Amino acid sequence: MDLMVSPTLTIPAVELGWRFSRSSGPGGQHVNTSDSRVELLWNIDESLAISQEQRMVLLARLERRLVSGVVTVTAHEQRSQLRNREVALEKLGVLVAAALAPPPASRRPTKPSRGSKRRHQAAKQQRSTTKQLRKRPPSD
Repeated sequence: MDLMVSPTLTIPAVELGWRFSRSSGPGGQHVNTSDSRVELLWNIDESLAISQEQRMVLLARLERRLVSGVVTVTAHEQRSQLRNREVALEKLGVLVAAALAPPPASRRPTKPSRGSKRRHQAAKQQRSTTKQLRKRPPSD
C-alpha cells in the first residue's frame, strides 16, 4: 500500500517497514492476545522516492525524530491492527508533508499608529486617575 504524501510525492510500499507489538489501552483481554500496536518505519537516507533536496530538508527538519536516518511513527489508538496501520500511514504522510512545506513568510515589523499611541496613553491616564481617587483624603 503506497503512501501518497502529495500529488508529486508517493512513497512506495517497499520502502516502508512495519513492526507490530501488543498494545495497552482499550480492548480488555483482547489487548493481551493480539499485536495491535503498529510501528511504521521509513528510511529517509535510502529512499528513492525523494530528490536529494527533499532528503536534505527532511533530514534537517526531522532530525529530532530520526534514528540513523529512519523516522518511526507509532499508532495504538484503535483496537484493530488494520485501523492502526491506516492511522500510522496517515500520521507519516502528515509528518512528511509538514516537513516539506515551505517555511511561512517572515513577519514584517510594524510600528503602532498615532491613534493607537493616543488611546494607550489615554487609558493609562484614566487608570492613574482611578488609582489617585482611591487614596485617603489629606487630613487638614
